[in-house]
Parts: sequence; structure tokens; C-alpha cells
Amino acid sequence: MSRTRKLDGVTLALFQGLFASCAEEMGATLMASAHSPNITERLDFSCALFDPGARLVAQAAHIPVHLGSMPAAAEAAIALGALGPGDTVMLNDPFAGGTHLPDVTLVTPVFLTRGEPPDFLVASRAHHADIGGAAAGSMPLAREVYAEGLRIPPVWLARGGRIDENLLRLVLANVRTPDERQADLAAQLGAQRTGERRLADLARRQTPRALRAAAAALIRHGDRAMRAALARLPRGSWRFEDALDDDGLGSGPVRIRARLTLGRGSLEVDFTGSSAQVPGPVNAVLPVTRAAVAYAIRTVLGAGLPVNHGAFRALRVIAPAGTVVNALPPAAVAAGNVETSQRIVDVVLGALSLALPDRVPAASYGSMSNVLIGGIDPRRGSPFAYYETLGGGHGAGPGWNGASAMQAHMTNTRNTPIESLEHACPLRVVGMRIRRGSGGRGKFRGGDGIVREIELLAPASVTVMSDRRVRAPYGLQGGEPGSVGVNSLRAPKGPWKRMPGKFQIDVAEGTVLTVATSGGGGHGRTRRPRARR
Repeated sequence: MSRTRKLDGVTLALFQGLFASCAEEMGATLMASAHSPNITERLDFSCALFDPGARLVAQAAHIPVHLGSMPAAAEAAIALGALGPGDTVMLNDPFAGGTHLPDVTLVTPVFLTRGEPPDFLVASRAHHADIGGAAAGSMPLAREVYAEGLRIPPVWLARGGRIDENLLRLVLANVRTPDERQADLAAQLGAQRTGERRLADLARRQTPRALRAAAAALIRHGDRAMRAALARLPRGSWRFEDALDDDGLGSGPVRIRARLTLGRGSLEVDFTGSSAQVPGPVNAVLPVTRAAVAYAIRTVLGAGLPVNHGAFRALRVIAPAGTVVNALPPAAVAAGNVETSQRIVDVVLGALSLALPDRVPAASYGSMSNVLIGGIDPRRGSPFAYYETLGGGHGAGPGWNGASAMQAHMTNTRNTPIESLEHACPLRVVGMRIRRGSGGRGKFRGGDGIVREIELLAPASVTVMSDRRVRAPYGLQGGEPGSVGVNSLRAPKGPWKRMPGKFQIDVAEGTVLTVATSGGGGHGRTRRPRARR
């Protein structure tokens, strides 16, 4: 097989499955060995496999915003210097391969033969529940990235198999939950080792040369498949615009404007005209914007397309520097990864709905509704940090109702089980239900959001980073928009107080936080009964 230049379709599919299974097993290792509920329960992590040129070969079915942006991390790792056996690069810097600071990425070379360069790279990205900064959970209402937590440029976490203990101590000294962070980093290192072992197993069965040839063939196939799929779409240009409610610091609405152009086997998305980067933390770095575009077009083209470097060659993203979709340092970016990415998807899908009205659904709930709570756990006398994203209603489509109470688009996580949450943190979940009637009406109805109520059993800092609290998820083809979300707080023995979409506050023991997420937009006009004569 190693002598075959062109692999047949069956062989390509087999190799695609083999490479993807390496990434999936990396994820299984990470999930099983991490300590934080955000990783073990919510599965807020991603794993992928790259060739030595940092070209994506395969990925596991994890988090879209991670996976679409992780090639930038692989590129940053190889730019650091020559990678040798036993080396691992760590980074989270949004302006040097990362997305936002809680997402810590490890990149490790895999040597199946002697010499340089490596045969492959394996990478894992995990959202750590706290990485320091001005608020527990590391997603404060910051004006600069410096307030959002410890910023780690590409650095050697390990060289020749030896961990840099001084670097590790530096990291752990700047986070609120060092024991949990150390355990989660160890779990990521374990995932890296799993990726190395599985590729070595494949090399013993197929030879390293055959694996490298198969990876290159898969990338070429991805390019051909994507261009063929795009060539079947109508040609032309379409514009669409939507906005974030605000940036949390008084600026808003934050406009995102796109012109989508379909050519013969190509796609261009031009974000010229989008808002300039803002003081608050909703700025997105370019890899996040590219990830959102790639995700949106792939959902429309279907799941049968390969996901690798080749499949993204036909996509061109124009995002002017210094805008909310391509922020420059020292912009605050914590919510760009989680909120702005969702709105970028809404805008790209909105433009695609004009070109392909029979394929594209209305807007989904449009906000990860991030909840972050931290303080001192009185049961243990040590700090705790809780982070979770909440689902909502999916948009209805041409022929189907939207799903209710599910994560959508750039997040692919689970909810934290109540038992796990209450065991790990001094919190009590007093309510969790579907927000009935919040989906937009139409011939096909948008899905409903959810309501989650949490009582704090200790004084704590609470941060909520959410959107679609002012501007509702749009409907299509005459369908009505979904309901906006609502955040509220009730102090002990006090009345309910409606809160803005983005806020940060210190609260007393006994306070109850309620987050009600948006429903999805409806699709198609509802038939009205004829008036009786």
C-alpha cells in the first residue's frame, strides 16, 4: 500500500476512520482522567491530528469552535522551534494560536521514524474552569486581555519527555484551583500520549510511509470534495447582518455584517462593515471567525464531507483587522469565543438562507449563556470555580420543528449533571426545566429554551456572559422570532431583580440565580383561519 500513489475510495474511508479514531481515543483518555466536571461531565474539550506542516488530518466529533480554530495552535507550536521526541508545547494566547484564555492547548510531535521532522502532530484543547484573572472562571467584564487570566504564549511544557516543573509552578500559582488545574493538565498530557501510542500502533500495521501518504491523500480528497459540493450551489452574492446586544460595558449593538459570495467551487465571506473592536470582551480573534464560517458552510453541505485541511482550502474569509471579528491586542476576547462565534454563525447561515431557502433553518438561541460562579467552598475551606454553558431552542427549518433545550452550533457540550455539580461546588440546583412557549411561531415552530435556577450555598462571585437578551433569534420565511432570554437574581428574602445579559457581581449565601435562555426562530408563515362571513 505504501507504494500506491492514488488510494481508492474504500481505502481512503478506512484511513479516515483510523485517524479519527486516534483523536476519539485521545478524547476518551482526557474525559476519563480529568478532575473538573467541565471536562469529565460537560466534555468541554477537543482532540485532533495534524501532519508535520500543521495541516489538519482528522479530528474527533468534539467542539466546533475548538476544532475549527486549532490549526492556528498547531502552526504556532511549530513556529516555536524544532520539535523533538518527548516535546510538548502549551499555549492559550488568543493572539498566538489560542481562542480565549480558559482554552489551554497542548501540541505534541509524533515520531514514527528516526529523524526530522515529525511524522504527525497530536493536539488537545480543554476549557479549564479557571485560569486566573479578575473573576472566578476567567471570563470577567474586562477591558483588556490582561484582566482575563494568565496568558500563555507558545512555550515548552515538556522537552525530551521531562516536564518543566518551574513553568508548571508558575501556571498553578496564578489560578484559583491549582490542584484541579494540575490534574486536568496531566489528563491532557495523558491524551497526548494516547495519540502517540495509537499512531505507533497504526504504523506497525501499515508502515509510517503509508500513513503519511494516506494523510496527504485525505487532504487532497477533502479539497476535491468541498469544491465539488460548492460547485453544485447557485452562484452569486448575498448580504446579511445581525448584531450582539452589547459588549457588557455600554457599547452596542455590536454589528456583524457579511457578504457571502459563491463561485465555481469556492466560497468567500467578507465581514467588511462589521463593528470595530469594542471595549468589552465580545471581540473574536480571526481563528474563531474562520471556525464559525467553516462550521456554518459544513452544516449546510452535509455531514458526508471530510473534515480536514483540504476541505477548507476553498473557503476564503475576509475579516478586517481591528474589528470585532478580527480583534487585535490588547482587546478583551473571553466572550468572543463563546458569544460572538454564535452570532457569526447566525449571520453566515442568514446569508446562506437567501441562496438556499429550502435548506437553511431560522436562528437558534444564539448564546452559550455562560454561567461562572466562584468563591470559597465552606465544606473544604478551599476555592471553587464552576463554569457551564446552557442550551436553548434550535431554529425551525423548511420542513421541521426546532429541537428544544439543546446546545447548538459552536458548542457541542453536555450540561453538568445536578449530582456532579452539587458534589463539586457549594451550589444547589433548585430548578431545571424547558421554557415552554419560548420558540418562535411559524408553520414550523422554533425549539424552546431552558430555565436553570441555582442557589448559592456560600458567598460567591457570579458572572453571566450571555446574549439574545435584547435582540431575538430571527425567524425565516415569515416565521416569528424566538423569545429573548432573561437573567435574574434574588437575594435572600428579597425580590427578583432582572439582570442584563452580561454582568459580574458578588452575592451573599442564599442568593438564587435564574438563567432563562432563548427559543429558536420559527420558519414559514402560520396559516390564519379564514374570517367567518
